Amino acid sequence: MPVVVVESPAKAKTINKYLGNDFTVLASYGHVRDLPPKDGSVDPEHEFDMKWEIATDSRKHVKAIADALKDDNTLILATDPDREGEAISWHLEEALRNRKAIKKDTAVSRVVFNAITKTAVTEAMKNPRQVDMELVEAYLARRALDYLVGFNLSPVLWRKLPGAKSAGRVQSVCLRLIVEREMEIEAFRAQEYWTVKALLSTPRGQEYEARLTVLGGKKLDKFDIPNETQAEIAVQAINSRDLTVKSVEAKPANRNPAAPFMTSTLQQEASRKFGMGARQAMSAAQRLYEAGYITYMRTDGIDMAPEAVMAARDTIKGRFGESYLPKSPRMYKNKAKNAQEAHECIRPTDMNFSPERLKVSDADQRRLYDLIWKRTIASQMAAARLERTTVDVASGDGQVELRATGQVVMFDGFLKVYEEGRDDVVDDDDKRLPQIAEGEPAAKKSVTPEQHFTQPPPRYTEATLVKRMEELGIGRPSTYASIVTTIQDRGYVTKDKNRLIPEDKGRLVTTFLVNYFKRYLEYDFTADLEDELDDISAGEREWKEVLERFWRDFSAAIAETADLRIGEVLEKIDEVLAPHLYPPREDGSDPRICPSCGEGRLSLRTARSGGAFIGCSNYPNCRFTRPLSAPNGDADAAGDRVLGHDGEDEISLRNGRFGPYVQRGEATEEQPKPPRASLPKGWEPSEMDLDKALMLLNLPREIGEHPSGGMITSNFGRFGPYVHHKLPDDAKGVYANIKDPADVFEIGMNRAVQLIDEKRANPGGRSRAAAKALRELGEHPEKGGALSIMDGRYGPYVKWEKVNATLPKGTEPDAITLEEAVKLVDEKAAKKGTKGKAKATTTKKAPAKKKATTKKAAAK
Repeated sequence: MPVVVVESPAKAKTINKYLGNDFTVLASYGHVRDLPPKDGSVDPEHEFDMKWEIATDSRKHVKAIADALKDDNTLILATDPDREGEAISWHLEEALRNRKAIKKDTAVSRVVFNAITKTAVTEAMKNPRQVDMELVEAYLARRALDYLVGFNLSPVLWRKLPGAKSAGRVQSVCLRLIVEREMEIEAFRAQEYWTVKALLSTPRGQEYEARLTVLGGKKLDKFDIPNETQAEIAVQAINSRDLTVKSVEAKPANRNPAAPFMTSTLQQEASRKFGMGARQAMSAAQRLYEAGYITYMRTDGIDMAPEAVMAARDTIKGRFGESYLPKSPRMYKNKAKNAQEAHECIRPTDMNFSPERLKVSDADQRRLYDLIWKRTIASQMAAARLERTTVDVASGDGQVELRATGQVVMFDGFLKVYEEGRDDVVDDDDKRLPQIAEGEPAAKKSVTPEQHFTQPPPRYTEATLVKRMEELGIGRPSTYASIVTTIQDRGYVTKDKNRLIPEDKGRLVTTFLVNYFKRYLEYDFTADLEDELDDISAGEREWKEVLERFWRDFSAAIAETADLRIGEVLEKIDEVLAPHLYPPREDGSDPRICPSCGEGRLSLRTARSGGAFIGCSNYPNCRFTRPLSAPNGDADAAGDRVLGHDGEDEISLRNGRFGPYVQRGEATEEQPKPPRASLPKGWEPSEMDLDKALMLLNLPREIGEHPSGGMITSNFGRFGPYVHHKLPDDAKGVYANIKDPADVFEIGMNRAVQLIDEKRANPGGRSRAAAKALRELGEHPEKGGALSIMDGRYGPYVKWEKVNATLPKGTEPDAITLEEAVKLVDEKAAKKGTKGKAKATTTKKAPAKKKATTKKAAAK
C-alpha cells in the first residue's frame, strides 16, 4: 500500500477515511528536523551550510514511516499547501534518504489540497508533483535569517543588557510597535473641548437631538469651544433665539459586506468578538481544517473558488430568498503580492453545513466555525440599503445652526447574517428621526453643554497588532500568532483586559536595539526582507544572495558593539527613557533628585541578579532604590517615605529590588540590618500608614498557648500567610496555611488550634478535598484517557490519568486547547520516565549486563 504522510494524526484520520484501506496514512507530527540550538548550525563561511538534526520525539515517527516503506515502494507527501508544509515534505524526504529508506526505485511525489474533503483529496491524488524547491529555498532563507539574528543578537543583549532574554528578527520589530505606542500614550497631553446639544421638538410633540454646528455665523471646528465659559455663551446664544428647520435631506446609501476571511482578519475578528488570542484562534482553526470543516487557515488570499461561490449563492437563495442574492457573484481579488503562494480564502468546505449541524465538543471550534460560515455566506449576499437623513435647524439671523442626523436600514441584506466588529467604538448616528418638515418651528426642550477631553491612542490588542503588522508587511500568516505569543512568553509584554502593555524589560530591549541596531528594527527593512523571501518562493531571487547581503551588513553591526561598556549602554538608555523613568513632580522640582537624601541624582543601574532598577548616586551613603515603573506613574510614591515614629524609631516605607517593604530605623554599625517586613500581596504602597507598618513589623503575632504546650504564632511566609506551632521535641514545628491574609492579624485561638492539629494529623494534606475540574478537554488522541483542567492548590493544571502538568505562567485555563494540553502532559510524562530511568541506573547496583537490560526495559 502506498505510504501517505501528513503532519498530524487528526489530519491522518480524516484523510484515511477518504482514501480507504488501499493506502497507509501516517503522521510526521510536524517538522521532523530543525537546526540545533547552538553555534555553527548555520555556517556563513561555507555558503550558509545548515546542519539539521532530527528531534528526539521525531525519531520514532521517521522510523515508523521508514518501516512502512519496506512493504511498499511508494511515498506520497501530503503536508500543508504552504511554505512550511513544503519544508516538512522536503525534510521528510531528506531524512528518509539519509536512512536509506528511499531507494532508487522508490516513487516519491508531493500532493497538495486546500481543503480536506473527499473531492479535494482524491483530485490531489490524481495530480502529483515533486517538492517545490523554490518554496523550500524561501523557507531555508527565512530559517537561516531567524537563526543568524537570534544566535548573534541575543548574546549581545545578555552581555550588554543584564536581564534581557532574547531578540528576534520579527519579534523585536513587533515589540517596538507596542513600546512606541506606549510612549505615545505617555507623551499624550489631553486637550479640553466642549460641545453643545439641544433636545428639540416638532409641532407634533416628537423629540429629537441636534448638536451645535454654527455659532456667530461661523462653522465650528472641534476645539472652537475650549472651556466652560465659552460653552455657556453658546448655550445662551441658542436659548435667546427661535429656531426653524432650515433643510431636510434624505440620501439613500448602500453598505457592502466584508470580504471572506484570510488569516489576519480571522484573528482580528476572533479577538474582537470572542476575546481570543491569535494562538487560540489558530489552534481552533487548525482542528477545524484537519477535521475537514474549513479550507486551509494560513493564507493571505480572499478569493473564493468558483464552485464555492455558486454553492454559497445556492445556500443564500434557499435560506433567505432571491431578494438577498445579488444579480452577479461578488468577486474579491487578492491585494497581497504573492499571496502566500495564492491560497484561497478561509471558508467552510460545505456551504450547506450550517453551524448548528457542527457536532464538536470544543467551544472555540464551534464559535470559530459559526464566524467563518456567517462571514463567507455574508460575503456573497446583497448589500444593505440605508437611508441617511440630515436635518439642519437654524435661527432667523443665521448666527446659530444645529444639525440632527439619523439612519434607517431600509433592507438588511447581508446584515441579516453578519456584521463585522470594530476595534474601537465609533459614534454612528444610526437612530431614526421623527417626521420633520422644512420651515417648521423647532421648540427647545433643553440645551446642554458637554465637556470632552481628547483621548490618547489606544493600546494594541492582539487583533489590532496583527492588523498593523499586516499593513506594514511584517510577518506572514504562518508567523503572526507565534510572534505575538513569543513576546508575551519572554516577559517583554503583558496582557491586561485584552490590551498589550510593554514591561520595563521590553522597553529596555527595544531602546537598546533601536539605538545600536536601528536598521534591523526599521519597519521598511523588515517588510522589504519579507518581500525578498516572497521573491525567492516565486523563483525571482537566489536565496543565498539574499543571505549573503544581509549577513555582510549584520555581522559588521554586531562587531561594532564589541567595545560597548555596560555603563555606556545604561547611560544611553537612561537618557532615552528619561520621560518614562522620571516623570514630572507635582511641585515642579527636579524629578532626578533623590527623594530620600535630597542630594544624590537618580539613574538607571543594573542588579547583580540581572535586570535593572533606579538607584541614587550617593550609594552607599544613600540606599534609595525603586523599580523602573513607579506605581500609577508617581516616582515618589514608589520611593521612600516616612510613615511616622514609634518611640524614637522612624518607621518608613521603602521600595527595594524585590518590591515595597517597611523598615524600623536606619542601618548602623551596631545594627547593619534593621527590622524589615515586605508588604503582603494585595497591600498597596499608596495606602500604607504607621498603624499598618507597625502591624507588619510586630510579626510574628502570638495567638496563644497550645493545649499541649508551646506558643502558636501567625505570620507571612514564602507561600503566603500561615500559623505555626512548635512542641519542645519538634525540630521545626508545624506550619498550616491560612487563606485570608487578614487572618494573620485576626485569627483566634480555637481556629488556630484546629488548623495546627489537622496539619499535624495529616502532614501531607491528603484529607484535602479533591481538586475541582474547571474544564473537560476530551480524550487523549493517541493514548486514550480523559484530559481535564483542574483547580489545584498552587494553580490550575492539566490532569491525564496519573500525570499532572502545571499550566505555564500567565496561561488562562479557558484559553488552553486540547493540543496544548496533550503536549504538556506528554512532556511531563517523558520527564517522569527520564527520572525513573536515571534512578534505576544509579541506585541499583547490578552487573553491567543486567544494567543494560533494566535500561532497555525502562526506555520501552
